Amino acid sequence: MASYPITGSSFLETRLMNNAALLSQPMPHIHVPAPAAPQPAWSVEAVLALFELPFADLLFQAQQTLRAHFAPNAVQRSTLLSIKTGNCSEDCGYCSQSKRYTTDLEAHNLMALDEVVAAAQAAKDKGASRFCMGAAWRGPKDKDMGPVLDMVRAVKALGLETCVTLGMLKEGQAQQLREAGLDYYNHNLDTAQEFYEEIVTTHTYQDRLDTLRSVREAGLKVCSGGIVGLGESRLHRAGLIATLANLDPPPESVPINNLIAIPGTPLANNEPTDIFEFARTIAAARITMPRSYVRLSAGREQMSEAEQALCFLAGANSIFYGDKLLTTSNPQMARDEALFEKLGLHGV
Repeated sequence: MASYPITGSSFLETRLMNNAALLSQPMPHIHVPAPAAPQPAWSVEAVLALFELPFADLLFQAQQTLRAHFAPNAVQRSTLLSIKTGNCSEDCGYCSQSKRYTTDLEAHNLMALDEVVAAAQAAKDKGASRFCMGAAWRGPKDKDMGPVLDMVRAVKALGLETCVTLGMLKEGQAQQLREAGLDYYNHNLDTAQEFYEEIVTTHTYQDRLDTLRSVREAGLKVCSGGIVGLGESRLHRAGLIATLANLDPPPESVPINNLIAIPGTPLANNEPTDIFEFARTIAAARITMPRSYVRLSAGREQMSEAEQALCFLAGANSIFYGDKLLTTSNPQMARDEALFEKLGLHGV
């Protein structure tokens, strides 16, 4: 067979000529689809499917999720103090603090700093790790911020995590709270957006979302949850959980409240929520927000020990700890200690 030696230079020239010829040809059109819009991590339909699982299957999945991210028998304990009570301008249908309703609530102006510090120290001495301060305002005025900031600094100096719930925040207020040492800001969504106007009309769902955004942008941790028993449907409960889970990131703390029907409020005659439906709501929150503390919050006073135990099985790993929960009673600390002993739980 004849051979045709090619010198290094002629070989390179041949390759370059071939490449140039290929590049001169028109390239075929390749369709690259536009990136799809990002989908929510949890659709309402997906959360609703969790609610509709057999009860044991749902609790099993919730326990698996809890154990993957937390010590399973540790319960975070917070104490909540109402630092300013009543005379609120808003019309939240569940709340005795609205001045629009006639209830047995006794209104109080903003507490003195030394009273707040004494309450925080007592809470710490009894085992609470976080101290939450609530004021019944639409939102704090500029003149209110100075005393509240002093409270945050003083409670933080005791070695407690700090949390406040003051209503809607104006520009710059979240940053002021952050600079004072605040850890958490609580602002609940209450229910699904589609049901919200049945409960509150003096501010919008978007107002609440805007406050949560400003809190997050200031570098604060978010505490946000909702209330079961407002008259909402299971679909609305799934919508609330989906909205919380799709916040970016989800709240670090998610209180799930069971409505306390207070005489004189528009929801005074609401029927109590079935405990299994309430536990399903806690389980759905646990599964969709695996790294969040899910708090068994308002309504514990009305629950038996067995019902509370069911909620812990469903994935709750936080409680409010103390004798008062803003303006309604809460299981006494001694009762909580006895229940923890029976269940093998311990506070953190």
